[in-house]
Amino acid sequence: MKVNLIILTLIFSCLSVSSQTKVYDVVVYGGTSSGVIAANALKRLGKSVLLIHYGKHLGGLSASGLGETDIGNKYVVTGLSRDFYRRMGKEYHRFEAWKFEPHKAEKIFNDYINEQKVEVLYNYRIVKAEKKDGRIKSITVENALQPSLQTQKLIIGKTYIDCSYEGDLMAAAKVSYFVGRESNTTYDETYSGVKGVNHDNQLPDGIDPYKIPGDSTSGLIWGIQNDKLQTNGTGDKKVQAFNYRLCLSRNPKNQIKFSRPLYYDSTQFEILRRLIKQRADLGWSQNLEQLYLRMSIMPNDKTDTNNKGGFSTDMIGESWEYAEADYQKRLQLEAKHKHYIQSLFYFLATDSIVPQHLKNQMNEWGWAKDEFLDNGNFPWQIYVREGRRMIGEYVITQHDCEKRKIVEDAIAMAAYNIDTHNSQRLVVEKNGVKMVKNEGDIQIPVNPYPISYRALVPKNNECTNLIVPVALSASQVAYGSIRMEPVFMVLGQVAAIASHLSINNNISVQDVDINKIREMLITNPLLDGSAPEIICDNSNKTDVKVIGKWELSPKTMSTYHENALILKNNSAEEAYVNFKAPKNAGFYKIHVYQPENPKKLKDFEFESTIKLRIKNAYGIDKKEINIEKNLGEWIEVGEYQLSANDYVEIYTGKSEKYVAADAVLFVPITKK
Repeated sequence: MKVNLIILTLIFSCLSVSSQTKVYDVVVYGGTSSGVIAANALKRLGKSVLLIHYGKHLGGLSASGLGETDIGNKYVVTGLSRDFYRRMGKEYHRFEAWKFEPHKAEKIFNDYINEQKVEVLYNYRIVKAEKKDGRIKSITVENALQPSLQTQKLIIGKTYIDCSYEGDLMAAAKVSYFVGRESNTTYDETYSGVKGVNHDNQLPDGIDPYKIPGDSTSGLIWGIQNDKLQTNGTGDKKVQAFNYRLCLSRNPKNQIKFSRPLYYDSTQFEILRRLIKQRADLGWSQNLEQLYLRMSIMPNDKTDTNNKGGFSTDMIGESWEYAEADYQKRLQLEAKHKHYIQSLFYFLATDSIVPQHLKNQMNEWGWAKDEFLDNGNFPWQIYVREGRRMIGEYVITQHDCEKRKIVEDAIAMAAYNIDTHNSQRLVVEKNGVKMVKNEGDIQIPVNPYPISYRALVPKNNECTNLIVPVALSASQVAYGSIRMEPVFMVLGQVAAIASHLSINNNISVQDVDINKIREMLITNPLLDGSAPEIICDNSNKTDVKVIGKWELSPKTMSTYHENALILKNNSAEEAYVNFKAPKNAGFYKIHVYQPENPKKLKDFEFESTIKLRIKNAYGIDKKEINIEKNLGEWIEVGEYQLSANDYVEIYTGKSEKYVAADAVLFVPITKK
C-alpha cells in the first residue's frame, strides 16, 4: 500500500503545475494542414506556441494522398493557405500548383514548422482537459506509441486551438457537439438527414443482396447493413463513408505491385462481382477509371485515387463509430479500411470475374515506391470526412451555403459543392424486387459564401479560450461543403489571429473584434509585413469598365469568384474589359485568370490566345498570350511599373470563338 502511494505521488508530481512548468500563449492540437498553418501564423505574430500532433507526419490529408485539391473556387483561398499552393507551384516550376505529390506537401508543411522554429510534440494525444470558470486551464496528453500514466504530460496554454479532424480537444473540454445527420426539421434544411437512393455513386437496379440470390434466409452478402430505409429527412447517427486517398504510380521503376493481403477474403467483393457480371451480360465496355476508381493524375505519373461509383474505395457503414471511439477502436477501424482497400486493389488486379482488360488496366499501376516510406507505401491519414461537429455560437447550415442567410461576422469563405458521400448500404424493394442500394450521397453546386467567426468558437457559457477551425459548428449538409483542405488552412490562420487578439486584449475568444481579424487578413495576409497582392475581379463595378456586349458566363463554367465576362463577337467592332491598376504606384507582376472551358456546354470554345493592352509607366504594351494549356489558371503577363491611372485591358476584335475576361492579379515587387 505504501509503495503504491509513493508511485501515485510521483506520477501526480510529474503532472502537477510547478514554478518551472512552461505556459504557452497558444496550444494547437492536431498537426493537420490547419494546425500547421495556425502554429506557423502564431509564431509570425510573436506568440509562444506548442503544436501537439497525434502522429509523426504533419499535414493531414494534404500530405497523405489528397493531391487533387478540392477547391470549388480559388477566390476563397487566401493568406497562408494560398501561400501553400504558391510554394507548391515552385516545387513544379509554376506559379501555383493544385495537384501535387504527398511527399512534396509534407516537405512544405515541415518548412512552415522549421522556418518559424515551432515546437512540436509528435506522437502525443489528448487524455483529458481541465476547465475552471469556463476556461481550459490545462490538458493532459499521452504518448500514442506507449500510452501509460508514465508517458503523460501536462500542457498549459492561455488559449487552445483544436485542429483535429475528430474534434478531440473540443470534446475533452465538454463543448457541445453533434455526430451524424440532423433531421430536416433541426435547421429547416432540405438536404439533411436520410437522402434516399436516387442519387449519384449508386449501384444499378437488380443487384441481389442475398448470399443465395433470391433467398432472403441465406443472409446478406458482405457490406450490407441490416437496416430499414427511413423517410427522407430523418436524422440519425450514421456518418458518411471514409476511405484513404491513394497515391499510385504508373512508372515501373517507381511502383510496388499489388499483392495479396494477409487474411484476404474475396467474399468482401461479392457485390462487385455481381456488378461486373451484370455489366458484362449487358455488353458494357467497362473501364476501370470510368466506373470503379476515380484516378486523378498527379505530377510524375502518379494518382490521387478516390472513390467512384456504387462500389469503390469508400467503406460504407464502417465510419459510424469513429468520431467517438477510443483510440484503440480507431486504430482497428483504420486497419480495417486499409485492409479493405488493399484487398479491393488485389481483387481488381487478379480475380477471375474481372475482365482481362480491366485487370490489365489495374496492373498498369502500383503503390508509389517513393511515398509513405515508413508505412508500406500506404497513406498515414484516414480520410475523416466528418467527425464531431461543434454546436457553437452560430451553426452554419444549408441556408448559408445557398446564401439565403448572409452573416455579418464573415472571416473566410467556402465554395465547394455540398459533397456528402454515402452513409449506408441496405436492401430496398423496387417494383417488387429486393436489391442492394447505397444511401446518403449528395452533390449540390454552390457559389462562394461567407463563414461566420461565431462558427469557430464554442458557446460563451461553455468555453472562452478555445477555437475550433476544423470540427467547426455546422450542420452535416453545410460541413459537406466546408470540409476542404484549403478552407481548413484559411480557418487555421483565422484561429491564430483570433487567439493573438484574445491574448493581447485579455478577452474571451468570443469577444474578439471581427474587424481587426479582417483587417489583418487583408493588409498583412502572410503575417510578415509584406505588401498584399491585389485582385481585380470582373464583379468589381468600381474598378472595371466594360465596353461591348459582354455577358456573364454560364454557371457550369469554372471561374474566379462567381462568374466571368464572356463574348462571342462576330463583327469587326472591338470590345474590351478594362481593369484598373492598384492605387499604390510601384512595380507589379501581372497575371490574368483564364476560366476553364465548361465541359457540359456544347459548341463552346475559347480563342487560343488572349489579347491584352497594358498601360504602364512606359506607354501601352500590347500582348497576345497563348491560353490553350492554361485553362482554370493564372497566366503570367509580365512585370510593369504602374500607377493609379494605368490599367490592364482584355480586348477582342472579329472572332468566331469565345473570349473571357475574368480577373487580373497584381503582385507587388520590391525592387532592390
